[in-house]
Amino acid sequence: MIKLKNDQKEPVLVTGGTGKTGRRLAERLEAAGIPVRIGSRSAEIPFEWEKADTWDAALEGVSAAYVAYFPDLAVPGAAEIVEAFAKRAVAKGVTRLVLLSGRGEEGAERAEKLFVGSGADWTILRADWFFQNFSEAFFLDAIRAGELALPVGDVREPFVDVDDIADVAFAALTERGHEGKLYTLTGPRLMSFPEMMREIGAACGREIRFKQIPVETFVESARREGLDEPMIGLLRELFTEVLDGRNESVADGVKQALGRPPRDFSDYVRRTVATGVWNVAPDADAV
Repeated sequence: MIKLKNDQKEPVLVTGGTGKTGRRLAERLEAAGIPVRIGSRSAEIPFEWEKADTWDAALEGVSAAYVAYFPDLAVPGAAEIVEAFAKRAVAKGVTRLVLLSGRGEEGAERAEKLFVGSGADWTILRADWFFQNFSEAFFLDAIRAGELALPVGDVREPFVDVDDIADVAFAALTERGHEGKLYTLTGPRLMSFPEMMREIGAACGREIRFKQIPVETFVESARREGLDEPMIGLLRELFTEVLDGRNESVADGVKQALGRPPRDFSDYVRRTVATGVWNVAPDADAV
């Protein structure tokens, strides 16, 4: 690990610092005694991707940055925003940048190419779908209700643990040897949504079904729940294009970066069941 000098107080900027990967990365940096600046609209120094006039204050005095674009690098215009941010960071004196990217997304790959030209020491983390999508929003309510309905069939993905992503990001920001590396981060095995629901259900002691539905049914449901059209467009792309089998292979990015295998889905399920987050919410009408 890079040792901070006694008088070295430059913080690491963690954009998306309240999200799944950013929150865990910030915890690791703080535990190591490395100053952290959270990049979010609610932070002490507000940061917003769509408001470039907030970038300079967030980057002031920063030595390195974790770049996690919200909502996703697949959305139109994201690549250009990330490129502009990276160039601005370098102009402000940031020497190391770590980008969270998405596997199998054309928009994300375009962002990666523009990011590499920023002039900083860069590392790219190209991650697959997260285990934690099942326990931290997104699919959580459906699992509690006992049925996950999505417009996808038996395609198998090597889902990855967010804790592995945070560990790799921490290493890339604090150790030598990760500059100029692109790590493809996956779990150790391929699994389908039905298989994962069966495993979660078995651990919870109840049936959790998976149902394949038409994409238009899924889109209409998302509209009824109040999602805006850009987010609906992103979800349509993820379920009809990215989840088409293109990622049905396991990669060794976690082992390359950390020298150990990635965490398995079964380990994640055991840890998560113990938290009680998948417990069925009590029926208010029955009280």
